[in-house]
Amino acid sequence: MKVNEGRIDRVVRVLAGLGLIALAATGTVGVWGYIGIVPLLTGAVGVCPAYSLLGLNTCPMKSANK
Repeated sequence: MKVNEGRIDRVVRVLAGLGLIALAATGTVGVWGYIGIVPLLTGAVGVCPAYSLLGLNTCPMKSANK
């Protein structure tokens, strides 16, 4: 699959996912906090299936000169 997430998008997803999982593990939020696995995995892999369906891409274009 083609990477469709930019660096900032990926970092935000990983941090949000870790935050939700930590809150769920400490009992601060309910079991629904483990949904943080989804942004954690999509951020780690760099591919968001929803972005693919919607035709979105936050990954910057690479120039041909590099």
